Amino acid sequence: MKMQIEFLGAAGEVTGSCHLLRVGEHRILLDCGMIQGGHKDEERNREDFPFDPGAIDAVVLSHAHIDHSGRLPLLVKSGYRGPVYTHRATADLCRIMLKDAAFLAEKDAEWDNRKRERKGLPLVEPLFTVEDAEAALAQFRELDYGEKQDIVPNVSVRLSDAGHILGSAIVEVWIGAPGHQRKLVYSGDLGRSGMPILHDPALVQQADMVVLESTYGDRLHRGWDSTVAELDAIFNDALSNGKGNILIPAFAVGRTQEIIYLFAKYRKQWALDRWRVFLDSPMAIEATEAYIRNSELFDKESMALWRSHQQESLLPNLHFTRSAEESMQLNQVRSGAVIIAGSGMCTGGRIKHHLKHNVWRRECHVIITGFQAHGTLGRALVDGAARIRLWGETVRVAAKIHTIGGLSAHADQAGLMRWYSGFGNRPPVVLVHGEAQASDGLAARLRDELSAPVHIARRGDLFDLSADAAFAASVKKARQ
Repeated sequence: MKMQIEFLGAAGEVTGSCHLLRVGEHRILLDCGMIQGGHKDEERNREDFPFDPGAIDAVVLSHAHIDHSGRLPLLVKSGYRGPVYTHRATADLCRIMLKDAAFLAEKDAEWDNRKRERKGLPLVEPLFTVEDAEAALAQFRELDYGEKQDIVPNVSVRLSDAGHILGSAIVEVWIGAPGHQRKLVYSGDLGRSGMPILHDPALVQQADMVVLESTYGDRLHRGWDSTVAELDAIFNDALSNGKGNILIPAFAVGRTQEIIYLFAKYRKQWALDRWRVFLDSPMAIEATEAYIRNSELFDKESMALWRSHQQESLLPNLHFTRSAEESMQLNQVRSGAVIIAGSGMCTGGRIKHHLKHNVWRRECHVIITGFQAHGTLGRALVDGAARIRLWGETVRVAAKIHTIGGLSAHADQAGLMRWYSGFGNRPPVVLVHGEAQASDGLAARLRDELSAPVHIARRGDLFDLSADAAFAASVKKARQ
């Protein structure tokens, strides 16, 4: 029986996760994510899939982040009619995120077409529509952690908690008939030990091959105590030097909820009662409500804090700004506001408007709390850009830019090493979801310290998973 895996996305880069399993005559996708970054990167989402969507039998989705789920509506639009297996909390979040992505795609096309029409250029269609997103969501099949599910003949899967965002999953895949099975483990995106809200990533003890993310494979995050101290210092500095506004670009799902949790926990220590805190993102507000609906997935400390919240407000100065009008009113606020808004990489959303009104002011602060891909506005700020472009206007960067690596929702190098060490048999490992430097750094440590057979995936790499295949000789370029 043919047992192969082909790497079609997040191979040699961070976004666009998509891996194709071939088992006999069946085809299974692990994730179907959107490519994110600069304009040229995102235009690649319009390219045809390197397979026939109608020939795919099943999709297994590791979690809701758009770089893992975002092309599912396009897949369905292109002819996919099978199930999408995922954790029930991921399905809950995708109902928010995929519809939002579709709404933005429609608005972007509408905006672009106004300009194209004036120039006499052909009009463009949105990447996908809200109707396409709803059609994809209708194909979701919800699973719980620990539930083993047959998805096609001779293939079953089980999800375990990846500790990255709500509902994020490590995917175990059993391939073949009983007694002649091979086991593939796909990490999805792994969270950090001790993260707010969520449990630590589950350990898996056995596999024949591991597909492992490597986003932060070359570095170590600051410890939680250092991160808390760093945020404490930022708030103290802001209070001591003019109390300008503080902007926090944040991913709507995961990062925003962690920030709110930390604000509630350290409210007194950080003197947050002296600020007005605004969550200026309708999608983040909906995602926060989804977290509340799935609070049984919280870790022990977060569950206790949530029960306290049910008795009294833990952050009474938190304001939700849902409408565009409410968001625009924040542009008149000159000081004393902490504004959490998307997008997390500053590529769109309300944060760009807040940057336009604040980033040129020396008394203001911008706190970067997550990974910033090459080509994004957030990456330019992290790299020390003196000026940025916003809607055709050059804006001077005078605000203080703070990069808080300790808030990352991804495991660092030590965390990835620790997770892989849980496999007693030291299976071959293929690294995905990482820029070259990060993947190279992790590969070196895995080889040197754990004697692991390691390959860094490139787009189109094809591995034979059959029992008699030698790992070192099994990678080759797929021939379409």
